Amino acid sequence: MNPIFLMSLVCFVFLVIVLLVVISLYVGHKLLHPRRKPINVHPEDYGLPAYDCITFPSRDQLKMKGWYFSAAKHREALLNQIDKGAAEAKQENNSVQPLKHATIIVAHGYSQNRLEQHLPALTLAKSFVEAGYDTLLFDFRNAGESEGNLTTIGLEEQKDLLGAIDFAKNYAPDHSIGLIGFSMGAATALLVAGEDERVNAVVADCPFALLSDYLSNNLPVWTRLPSFPFTSIILTVIPILVGASPKQVKPIEAVKRYGSRPLLLIHGREDKAIPYKESEKLYEAAIHPEAELWLVPEADHVRCYTRDRAMYSRRVIQFFDRFVGKSPNN
Repeated sequence: MNPIFLMSLVCFVFLVIVLLVVISLYVGHKLLHPRRKPINVHPEDYGLPAYDCITFPSRDQLKMKGWYFSAAKHREALLNQIDKGAAEAKQENNSVQPLKHATIIVAHGYSQNRLEQHLPALTLAKSFVEAGYDTLLFDFRNAGESEGNLTTIGLEEQKDLLGAIDFAKNYAPDHSIGLIGFSMGAATALLVAGEDERVNAVVADCPFALLSDYLSNNLPVWTRLPSFPFTSIILTVIPILVGASPKQVKPIEAVKRYGSRPLLLIHGREDKAIPYKESEKLYEAAIHPEAELWLVPEADHVRCYTRDRAMYSRRVIQFFDRFVGKSPNN
Protein backbone atom coordinates (compact mmCIF):
# COMPACT_ATOMS: atom_id res chain seq x y z
CA MET A 1 0.00 0.00 0.00
CA ASN A 2 1.20 3.47 -0.84
CA PRO A 3 2.79 4.97 2.33
CA ILE A 4 1.42 8.41 1.55
CA PHE A 5 -2.10 7.04 1.15
CA LEU A 6 -1.75 5.04 4.35
CA MET A 7 -0.56 8.09 6.27
CA SER A 8 -3.41 10.16 4.85
CA LEU A 9 -5.91 7.49 5.88
CA VAL A 10 -4.52 7.36 9.41
CA CYS A 11 -4.68 11.16 9.68
CA PHE A 12 -8.24 11.18 8.37
CA VAL A 13 -9.38 8.54 10.85
CA PHE A 14 -7.63 10.40 13.65
CA LEU A 15 -9.32 13.67 12.70
CA VAL A 16 -12.73 11.97 12.56
CA ILE A 17 -12.19 10.51 16.04
CA VAL A 18 -11.08 13.89 17.39
CA LEU A 19 -14.10 15.56 15.80
CA LEU A 20 -16.47 12.99 17.31
CA VAL A 21 -14.94 13.45 20.75
CA VAL A 22 -15.05 17.26 20.49
CA ILE A 23 -18.71 17.21 19.42
CA SER A 24 -19.53 14.78 22.24
CA LEU A 25 -17.73 16.93 24.80
CA TYR A 26 -19.59 20.01 23.59
CA VAL A 27 -22.98 18.29 23.66
CA GLY A 28 -22.23 16.71 27.05
CA HIS A 29 -21.32 20.13 28.41
CA LYS A 30 -24.53 21.63 27.02
CA LEU A 31 -26.61 18.86 28.59
CA LEU A 32 -25.06 19.55 31.98
CA HIS A 33 -25.39 23.33 31.62
CA PRO A 34 -28.87 24.01 30.21
CA ARG A 35 -29.69 27.68 29.81
CA ARG A 36 -31.49 29.14 32.81
CA LYS A 37 -35.05 30.26 32.29
CA PRO A 38 -36.02 33.52 34.02
CA ILE A 39 -38.51 33.86 36.86
CA ASN A 40 -40.65 36.26 34.87
CA VAL A 41 -44.09 35.86 36.46
CA HIS A 42 -45.26 36.21 40.04
CA PRO A 43 -47.72 34.30 42.24
CA GLU A 44 -50.05 37.31 42.35
CA ASP A 45 -50.62 36.81 38.62
CA TYR A 46 -52.18 33.43 39.45
CA GLY A 47 -54.36 34.48 42.37
CA LEU A 48 -51.80 33.67 45.07
CA PRO A 49 -51.35 36.96 46.95
CA ALA A 50 -49.85 35.53 50.16
CA TYR A 51 -46.43 33.91 49.95
CA ASP A 52 -42.91 34.12 51.30
CA CYS A 53 -39.84 34.48 49.11
CA ILE A 54 -37.52 31.94 50.67
CA THR A 55 -33.83 31.10 50.64
CA PHE A 56 -32.51 27.88 52.12
CA PRO A 57 -29.29 25.86 51.87
CA SER A 58 -28.95 22.65 49.96
CA ARG A 59 -27.19 19.87 51.83
CA ASP A 60 -23.93 21.03 50.21
CA GLN A 61 -24.61 24.66 51.16
CA LEU A 62 -25.71 26.13 47.84
CA LYS A 63 -28.36 28.85 48.18
CA MET A 64 -31.71 27.66 46.91
CA LYS A 65 -34.48 30.13 46.05
CA GLY A 66 -38.20 29.57 46.04
CA TRP A 67 -41.68 30.46 47.29
CA TYR A 68 -43.56 29.14 50.29
CA PHE A 69 -47.34 29.33 50.24
CA SER A 70 -49.12 29.04 53.58
CA ALA A 71 -52.71 27.88 53.12
CA ALA A 72 -53.72 29.76 56.27
CA LYS A 73 -52.13 33.02 55.08
CA HIS A 74 -53.72 32.56 51.66
CA ARG A 75 -57.18 32.39 53.20
CA GLU A 76 -56.50 35.34 55.44
CA ALA A 77 -55.43 37.36 52.41
CA LEU A 78 -58.60 36.43 50.55
CA LEU A 79 -60.72 37.43 53.55
CA ASN A 80 -59.06 40.82 53.48
CA GLN A 81 -59.79 41.21 49.77
CA ILE A 82 -63.49 40.33 49.77
CA ASP A 83 -66.52 40.92 51.97
CA LYS A 84 -65.81 39.00 55.19
CA GLY A 85 -69.43 37.99 55.71
CA ALA A 86 -69.62 36.46 52.25
CA ALA A 87 -66.36 34.60 52.84
CA GLU A 88 -67.60 33.17 56.15
CA ALA A 89 -70.86 32.09 54.54
CA LYS A 90 -68.84 30.35 51.83
CA GLN A 91 -66.92 28.43 54.49
CA GLU A 92 -70.15 27.40 56.22
CA ASN A 93 -71.34 25.91 52.94
CA ASN A 94 -68.26 23.64 53.01
CA SER A 95 -66.92 25.10 49.76
CA VAL A 96 -63.59 25.74 51.49
CA GLN A 97 -61.44 22.74 52.33
CA PRO A 98 -60.10 22.41 55.89
CA LEU A 99 -56.49 23.35 56.45
CA LYS A 100 -54.20 20.34 56.33
CA HIS A 101 -51.25 19.46 58.52
CA ALA A 102 -49.15 18.85 55.43
CA THR A 103 -46.75 20.56 53.04
CA ILE A 104 -46.45 19.65 49.37
CA ILE A 105 -43.05 20.26 47.78
CA VAL A 106 -42.91 20.59 43.99
CA ALA A 107 -39.75 19.43 42.17
CA HIS A 108 -39.38 20.76 38.63
CA GLY A 109 -37.97 19.08 35.55
CA TYR A 110 -34.74 19.28 33.58
CA SER A 111 -33.96 22.75 32.16
CA GLN A 112 -37.05 24.19 33.88
CA ASN A 113 -37.43 26.17 37.12
CA ARG A 114 -40.03 26.54 39.86
CA LEU A 115 -42.51 27.94 37.31
CA GLU A 116 -42.54 24.75 35.17
CA GLN A 117 -44.13 27.20 32.77
CA HIS A 118 -45.72 24.70 30.37
CA LEU A 119 -47.98 23.48 33.22
CA PRO A 120 -47.78 26.15 34.74
CA ALA A 121 -46.74 25.07 38.25
CA LEU A 122 -48.38 28.08 39.89
CA THR A 123 -51.79 26.92 38.67
CA LEU A 124 -51.24 23.52 40.24
CA ALA A 125 -49.85 25.14 43.40
CA LYS A 126 -53.02 27.22 43.69
CA SER A 127 -55.08 24.00 43.62
CA PHE A 128 -52.99 22.61 46.48
CA VAL A 129 -53.23 25.79 48.54
CA GLU A 130 -56.99 26.02 48.02
CA ALA A 131 -57.25 22.39 49.15
CA GLY A 132 -55.62 23.42 52.44
CA TYR A 133 -52.01 22.42 51.80
CA ASP A 134 -48.95 24.53 52.41
CA THR A 135 -46.95 24.39 49.18
CA LEU A 136 -43.27 24.96 48.44
CA LEU A 137 -41.91 25.70 44.96
CA PHE A 138 -38.17 26.09 44.45
CA ASP A 139 -35.43 26.13 41.82
CA PHE A 140 -32.95 23.27 41.66
CA ARG A 141 -29.26 24.15 41.34
CA ASN A 142 -28.31 25.79 38.06
CA ALA A 143 -31.93 26.80 37.52
CA GLY A 144 -34.00 29.92 38.10
CA GLU A 145 -32.49 32.00 40.89
CA SER A 146 -30.68 29.24 42.78
CA GLU A 147 -26.91 28.93 42.96
CA GLY A 148 -24.88 26.28 41.18
CA ASN A 149 -23.66 25.90 37.61
CA LEU A 150 -24.16 22.20 36.93
CA THR A 151 -27.27 20.10 36.29
CA THR A 152 -26.79 16.41 37.07
CA ILE A 153 -30.27 14.99 36.30
CA GLY A 154 -30.97 13.85 39.84
CA LEU A 155 -27.56 13.05 41.31
CA GLU A 156 -26.71 16.33 43.05
CA GLU A 157 -30.28 17.63 42.91
CA GLN A 158 -31.10 15.26 45.76
CA LYS A 159 -29.18 17.63 48.04
CA ASP A 160 -31.40 20.50 46.92
CA LEU A 161 -34.63 18.64 47.58
CA LEU A 162 -33.37 17.51 50.98
CA GLY A 163 -32.72 21.18 51.75
CA ALA A 164 -36.31 21.99 50.76
CA ILE A 165 -37.59 19.29 53.11
CA ASP A 166 -35.37 20.66 55.89
CA PHE A 167 -36.88 24.12 55.33
CA ALA A 168 -40.46 22.81 55.28
CA LYS A 169 -39.99 20.83 58.49
CA ASN A 170 -38.44 23.84 60.22
CA TYR A 171 -41.30 26.07 59.05
CA ALA A 172 -44.03 23.62 60.11
CA PRO A 173 -42.50 20.82 62.23
CA ASP A 174 -45.78 18.96 62.70
CA HIS A 175 -46.60 18.83 58.98
CA SER A 176 -46.45 15.67 56.91
CA ILE A 177 -44.46 15.95 53.69
CA GLY A 178 -45.76 15.12 50.24
CA LEU A 179 -43.56 15.37 47.15
CA ILE A 180 -44.66 15.88 43.57
CA GLY A 181 -42.02 15.90 40.86
CA PHE A 182 -41.89 16.16 37.09
CA SER A 183 -39.40 14.32 34.86
CA MET A 184 -35.98 14.90 36.48
CA GLY A 185 -37.81 16.24 39.54
CA ALA A 186 -39.90 13.06 39.70
CA ALA A 187 -36.79 10.88 39.64
CA THR A 188 -35.16 13.10 42.27
CA ALA A 189 -38.25 12.86 44.49
CA LEU A 190 -38.07 9.06 44.32
CA LEU A 191 -34.34 9.08 45.09
CA VAL A 192 -34.82 11.31 48.13
CA ALA A 193 -37.90 9.47 49.38
CA GLY A 194 -35.95 6.22 49.30
CA GLU A 195 -33.48 7.68 51.79
CA ASP A 196 -35.55 10.12 53.89
CA GLU A 197 -38.37 8.73 56.02
CA ARG A 198 -39.75 12.25 56.57
CA VAL A 199 -41.35 11.88 53.13
CA ASN A 200 -44.86 10.50 53.61
CA ALA A 201 -46.09 10.23 50.02
CA VAL A 202 -44.79 10.80 46.47
CA VAL A 203 -46.40 11.70 43.17
CA ALA A 204 -43.94 11.08 40.31
CA ASP A 205 -44.96 12.46 36.91
CA CYS A 206 -42.92 11.06 33.99
CA PRO A 207 -39.89 9.67 35.87
CA PHE A 208 -37.18 7.35 34.56
CA ALA A 209 -36.22 4.09 36.29
CA LEU A 210 -32.43 3.98 35.75
CA LEU A 211 -30.62 7.03 34.36
CA SER A 212 -27.85 5.04 32.65
CA ASP A 213 -30.27 2.70 30.87
CA TYR A 214 -32.62 5.54 30.01
CA LEU A 215 -29.82 7.63 28.47
CA SER A 216 -28.42 4.65 26.57
CA ASN A 217 -31.78 4.16 24.87
CA ASN A 218 -33.09 7.72 24.61
CA LEU A 219 -30.19 10.19 24.54
CA PRO A 220 -30.81 11.16 20.88
CA VAL A 221 -34.16 12.64 21.97
CA TRP A 222 -32.19 15.29 23.88
CA THR A 223 -29.04 15.62 21.74
CA ARG A 224 -30.69 15.31 18.30
CA LEU A 225 -27.59 13.37 17.26
CA PRO A 226 -27.48 9.82 15.85
CA SER A 227 -27.28 7.14 18.50
CA PHE A 228 -24.20 5.72 16.78
CA PRO A 229 -21.55 6.73 17.52
CA PHE A 230 -22.48 9.65 19.77
CA THR A 231 -24.45 8.03 22.59
CA SER A 232 -21.62 5.81 23.79
CA ILE A 233 -19.06 8.62 23.50
CA ILE A 234 -21.24 11.13 25.37
CA LEU A 235 -21.97 8.62 28.12
CA THR A 236 -18.21 8.12 28.42
CA VAL A 237 -17.41 11.83 28.72
CA ILE A 238 -20.26 12.77 31.10
CA PRO A 239 -18.63 11.10 34.13
CA ILE A 240 -15.45 13.02 33.31
CA LEU A 241 -17.36 16.32 33.23
CA VAL A 242 -19.44 15.60 36.34
CA GLY A 243 -17.06 13.55 38.42
CA ALA A 244 -19.77 10.92 38.84
CA SER A 245 -21.57 8.37 36.71
CA PRO A 246 -25.21 8.22 35.57
CA LYS A 247 -25.11 4.65 36.88
CA GLN A 248 -25.39 6.15 40.38
CA VAL A 249 -28.88 7.54 39.65
CA LYS A 250 -31.21 4.59 40.29
CA PRO A 251 -34.79 5.62 41.12
CA ILE A 252 -35.97 2.01 40.79
CA GLU A 253 -33.69 0.97 43.66
CA ALA A 254 -34.94 3.94 45.69
CA VAL A 255 -38.54 2.80 45.14
CA LYS A 256 -37.64 -0.53 46.73
CA ARG A 257 -36.11 1.27 49.74
CA TYR A 258 -39.14 3.57 49.89
CA GLY A 259 -40.98 0.52 51.14
CA SER A 260 -44.64 0.58 52.05
CA ARG A 261 -45.18 4.34 51.80
CA PRO A 262 -47.75 5.56 49.23
CA LEU A 263 -46.74 6.19 45.61
CA LEU A 264 -48.65 7.58 42.63
CA LEU A 265 -46.92 7.29 39.25
CA ILE A 266 -48.28 9.36 36.35
CA HIS A 267 -47.13 9.10 32.75
CA GLY A 268 -48.32 10.13 29.31
CA ARG A 269 -48.79 7.30 26.85
CA GLU A 270 -47.41 9.50 24.05
CA ASP A 271 -44.29 10.53 25.99
CA LYS A 272 -41.39 10.39 23.54
CA ALA A 273 -38.80 11.94 25.86
CA ILE A 274 -39.22 9.39 28.68
CA PRO A 275 -41.38 6.46 27.51
CA TYR A 276 -44.17 5.37 29.85
CA LYS A 277 -42.49 1.95 30.14
CA GLU A 278 -40.16 3.65 32.64
CA SER A 279 -43.06 4.22 35.04
CA GLU A 280 -44.26 0.67 34.48
CA LYS A 281 -40.87 -0.60 35.68
CA LEU A 282 -41.12 1.59 38.78
CA TYR A 283 -44.67 0.43 39.46
CA GLU A 284 -43.57 -3.20 39.33
CA ALA A 285 -40.87 -2.41 41.91
CA ALA A 286 -43.26 -0.61 44.28
CA ILE A 287 -44.05 -2.33 47.57
CA HIS A 288 -47.07 -0.37 48.82
CA PRO A 289 -50.20 -2.48 48.19
CA GLU A 290 -52.09 0.57 46.91
CA ALA A 291 -49.32 2.00 44.72
CA GLU A 292 -50.97 3.54 41.66
CA LEU A 293 -49.98 3.87 38.02
CA TRP A 294 -52.00 6.35 35.98
CA LEU A 295 -51.25 6.29 32.25
CA VAL A 296 -52.82 9.28 30.50
CA PRO A 297 -53.91 8.74 26.87
CA GLU A 298 -52.59 11.16 24.23
CA ALA A 299 -50.35 12.98 26.72
CA ASP A 300 -46.75 13.80 25.80
CA HIS A 301 -43.86 14.45 28.19
CA VAL A 302 -45.04 16.28 31.34
CA ARG A 303 -48.32 17.12 29.61
CA CYS A 304 -50.68 14.95 31.68
CA TYR A 305 -51.78 17.98 33.70
CA THR A 306 -52.53 20.06 30.62
CA ARG A 307 -54.68 17.28 29.12
CA ASP A 308 -57.27 17.81 31.86
CA ARG A 309 -56.24 20.14 34.67
CA ALA A 310 -59.37 19.58 36.75
CA MET A 311 -59.10 15.79 36.64
CA TYR A 312 -55.35 15.84 37.31
CA SER A 313 -55.68 18.19 40.28
CA ARG A 314 -58.59 16.21 41.69
CA ARG A 315 -56.79 12.87 41.46
CA VAL A 316 -53.52 14.15 42.92
CA ILE A 317 -55.25 16.01 45.76
CA GLN A 318 -57.37 12.95 46.56
CA PHE A 319 -54.15 10.93 46.77
CA PHE A 320 -52.57 13.44 49.16
CA ASP A 321 -55.81 13.69 51.16
CA ARG A 322 -55.73 9.95 51.76
CA PHE A 323 -52.14 9.71 52.88
CA VAL A 324 -50.84 13.07 54.17
CA GLY A 325 -53.78 15.48 54.40
CA LYS A 326 -54.88 15.42 58.02
CA SER A 327 -56.65 18.56 59.17
CA PRO A 328 -55.71 20.02 62.60
CA ASN A 329 -59.00 18.78 64.06
CA ASN A 330 -58.45 15.15 63.02
